Amino acid sequence: MVIRRGVRSILITLALYLVSSGVVGYFLFHAHHGARGLETLGGLREKLGEMETEIAGLTSERQGWEKRLSLMRDQAVDRDLLEERARASLGRIHRNDVVVMGR
Repeated sequence: MVIRRGVRSILITLALYLVSSGVVGYFLFHAHHGARGLETLGGLREKLGEMETEIAGLTSERQGWEKRLSLMRDQAVDRDLLEERARASLGRIHRNDVVVMGR
């Protein structure tokens, strides 16, 4: 009887340790490999870096466009810009321009 109680208490303790270690292992595995785990976090940080560089490029492009637009909006229009746009839209050239024909 005493031996059975001793074995039973050891087996119950061992079962509790095995179940609790299984639960902890399950949560650790999913904390690393899950949908919101550490591997996914690395991928999201990489994607964030790519998007930040894209935003920086688009911001500089927007500033360039805003600068060109401000030249057209002022009271005195920039003559060079106006002439450039007029030639591009009309398909005309000035008699002093040099035209380079490529392949």
